[in-house]
Parts: sequence; C-alpha cells; structure tokens
Amino acid sequence: MNILLTGSNGFVGSYFKNNYSNEYRIETFSFLNDDLADLDLTQTDTIVHLAALVHQMGGATKEEYKNVNVIQTLALAKKAKQSGVKHFIFMSTVKVYGEEADTVYREDTLCNPQDEYGKSKLEAENALRKLEDDIFRVSIIRTPIVYGEGVKANILNLINLIKKVSVLPFANIQNRRSMVYIGNLSAIIDRIIKTGKSGIFLASDDRAVSTTELVQLIAAVLNKKVFLLSVPFFPLLLKKLKPSFYNRLYKSLEVDNTFTKKKLGFSNMYSVEEGIKLMINEEI
Repeated sequence: MNILLTGSNGFVGSYFKNNYSNEYRIETFSFLNDDLADLDLTQTDTIVHLAALVHQMGGATKEEYKNVNVIQTLALAKKAKQSGVKHFIFMSTVKVYGEEADTVYREDTLCNPQDEYGKSKLEAENALRKLEDDIFRVSIIRTPIVYGEGVKANILNLINLIKKVSVLPFANIQNRRSMVYIGNLSAIIDRIIKTGKSGIFLASDDRAVSTTELVQLIAAVLNKKVFLLSVPFFPLLLKKLKPSFYNRLYKSLEVDNTFTKKKLGFSNMYSVEEGIKLMINEEI
C-alpha cells in the first residue's frame, strides 16, 4: 500500500515512519519544503496527515492556526480526492472538546474548543467530513498528550525536574489525566489504514494516571528517590500565578476510547508503565 505521510520529521511522524516502513511504501510531503502543485497523488492509496501547528505555549495568532491547520489541510485533502486517493487520515486533538473537565470525553462528546488551536482543528475536522463520500473516506484521530521516545515540552520538563529535584510538592493529587504512548498511537494509525474505517477515533492508553502517579512512575524508571509532599499553599499560589500549569497538574482530562477499540478490533500494544519505561530509557 502506498502511503503519503506529512509531518514525517515531527515527533509522531518520525516514529511512524521508522517503525512502519516495512509495512507500507511511505512517501513524505512537507508544506515547508515541497510544492503542493507538484505533488503527484495518482498512485497514493492513503494519506496520513500529521503536519500541524500545534498548541503554542507562547501563543500563535488565529490566522496562523487557520492557515496551517485548516487551509493547508483542505488543500491537500481536495487534491487527494481529485487524484483518486481513497482514504485521508487526519490527526486532531482532544482540545476540540474543550479544556480540563470532571466529565470523561468520548468519541461522541459535544465539542466546545476554548482556544484557537482547538478551534482550528475542529474547523478542519468539519470541513474534511463534508468532503467525504462513498469513495473518499475520512478518519479523524483525537489524541490527549502524546509521550514517548523523543518527547518534548511538558513531559520532558517533568522528567528533567525529577532528575534534578528530590523533594516535590506533588503528593496526593487525585486528578485523572489520559495520555497515549506514541507506540499505541502509531498502532491505531496502522489499524485504521488496514481496516479502512472512517469516522472519529480516540487514541489513549488503557488507563488515566494522576500527576502523583506519573511522577512516581517516572522516578521509578529513573531509579531516583523522590519525596512527595503536600504543601497547602502551593496549588493556590500556582493557580494564581500560572493557571495553565495548575490545570495540567491538578485538574483532570480523561478520555474513554472503548468505542474506538471495539470499532477497530484494536488493543493497545503497551501499558502506561511500559510506555514510560521505553520513553525514559531512550532519554537516559
């Protein structure tokens, strides 16, 4: 099967390419380095579109998100449909549902994105689904935070913090955060390609973890003794000074992808513990 992969130099794209190049004939395309007008898709069976402007801690404009996540996505999808490509797989995000919540997000949960990143992804989803017909199938994968070998940003910062600091104020946090190991996400992509199923899919490890448990799991793999304390004023201070950090550390964002696994006949390849171990062993 001939696959066109965008975002092949990114975190997920590089993992998928490295681990599934024996399964498929994978060609790559970059909006930064290649010209869409020159792209020949007549021999392409499936497009896996991972390229995106992801959530920016420093912020990005509404126009920047729209240009990359909506306009470029639709240009590629329309060309794919015109060229006879049968299947378009789009990597989205749980940010289309909104932010942290006490409820559990599922495939059919009403979407209410709160930031420009989530709004741009939902706009792209809706536009792609309008292109779908009996010949051109569209699959949308919504993910929580993805972790694994080569991870950056928040997870890497947490790993580095645990390496350097032995006493942390993260005891007894009772939140529930869903994550997905990059190997499990890539396996879902592979399964969607092979089954040709369309629709909305959720990628997630089999269970959510609290911030406290996540710190403990990382520390165990690092073989680092970490003492966790409950500091009453710390959450309040963090909520006031760094509300986004407070939300990630203390609030819940949980998904249930039972329907996705049933629809695809899919089981995750790795547990949370196995995923964290593989990630840490690569980092150290």
